Amino acid sequence: METGARTLLKSVVWTLIGLVSMALVGLAFTGSAALGGGMALVNAVLGFASYLVYERVWARIGWGRADA
Repeated sequence: METGARTLLKSVVWTLIGLVSMALVGLAFTGSAALGGGMALVNAVLGFASYLVYERVWARIGWGRADA
């Protein structure tokens, strides 16, 4: 089973990747770094929480695993 610490680190790294890409998309669409960054920050917080819960749920499901 995956540890909580591993899931947390994966969530943080994924969130940072998403934060940067969303900030760039927000900037491109709005022309405002503040507005684009704010949108990216809200998205990052929601995405982080969702991904963390999602990963922990799947860590408890044994279906499809090839654990030795």
